[in-house]
Amino acid sequence: MAHAKATILVVDDSESNRSLMRAMLAAGGFEILQARDGMEAIQLTLQAYPDLILLDAMMPTLDGFQTCRALREDPRTHLLPIIMVTALERMEDKLQAFDAGADDFVPKPVNPTELMARVRSHLRIKRLTDNLESAENVLFSLARAVEAKDSYTEGHVERVSNYSTAIARALGLPEDEVDIVRKGGILHDIGKIGIRDDVLNKPGKLTNAEFSIIVQHTVIGEDICRPLRSIRQLLSIIRHHHERLDGSGYPDHLKGEEISVGARIVAVADCYDAMTTNRPYRRAMSPAEALDVLTRGLEKNWWDRSVVERLVALVNGHHLPDPPSATRVGTARIGTGAGLAAGGAGNGSSESGASMVPAAAAAAAAAAARGADKHRGNGDAAGNGLATGA
Repeated sequence: MAHAKATILVVDDSESNRSLMRAMLAAGGFEILQARDGMEAIQLTLQAYPDLILLDAMMPTLDGFQTCRALREDPRTHLLPIIMVTALERMEDKLQAFDAGADDFVPKPVNPTELMARVRSHLRIKRLTDNLESAENVLFSLARAVEAKDSYTEGHVERVSNYSTAIARALGLPEDEVDIVRKGGILHDIGKIGIRDDVLNKPGKLTNAEFSIIVQHTVIGEDICRPLRSIRQLLSIIRHHHERLDGSGYPDHLKGEEISVGARIVAVADCYDAMTTNRPYRRAMSPAEALDVLTRGLEKNWWDRSVVERLVALVNGHHLPDPPSATRVGTARIGTGAGLAAGGAGNGSSESGASMVPAAAAAAAAAAARGADKHRGNGDAAGNGLATGA
């Protein structure tokens, strides 16, 4: 099957150089866009989304290295093939280009045969990358379709993804790891597509047999996503977002640092969203009530303390939107916990927020927690008086 004509953006401050490159590329059947400097290149890239960029290194205002770095830092363009074209020949210049995120380096004066070979090679790679992104998007759509079966969980994966992303950034994780957490938040419950609706949406307590079925959604989700190599880094989040640091979670009863950082983050975000939204089996808690439940979970060594601390700070600082169906009641503070979560920061006495949850809110949280988990009474870790995620 013939591919659509590829679009190439030529960026050079010299009009004669742009004309020469345009003539070479037009002979190869490509559509050509042109930019005179780095700023214009970034603007045009975000408007037209070319398939490849040929980028001059030496330009006024914003040089090629700065332009390349800016495009790499933007998630909308970070996978776009960029070939630096320059008269600079020192090894240090080539290393600087690659460090800025360039995929390749073509010296001036440009050899037409070499240029066309490199362009076609990177376009082939881009087509493969586009196919992988399309497959990922199918999975993301499937994950959203799963929650659409239940009006009570509508928007759940987006909120968990947003909460998880905010926590990951607050922890100072690199952007590539933040992106893994973001995608993991979207796909964490995709395995529920394999769970019977009468079990998934049961308004009352689950029997032991029914809970054993629910547990399988983590394993089913991993099985669905495993064949796609581009998202294998998400598998630990999908399988282990119900694990707890003391080993009482599922499905593998992992402990401490056996649980990936991403899974620890999504676990807390998942629980927070589950508690602050209405479900068939209980009312929504306020953010303060939910945070109180999570902080009491630290005493049982269920959660990563650093993750809970960041969530408390984000909520109390109004850096997250209020959950649906929830009313803000006071602010929460993390007190001294019996055990620090593995990998958590602090010494067991760090605080987030200005004041303790009011006594009335704490009492309400305790009462809500006693009925919060529809898995209660099944002999699992969820029956200990604290809520778990959706």
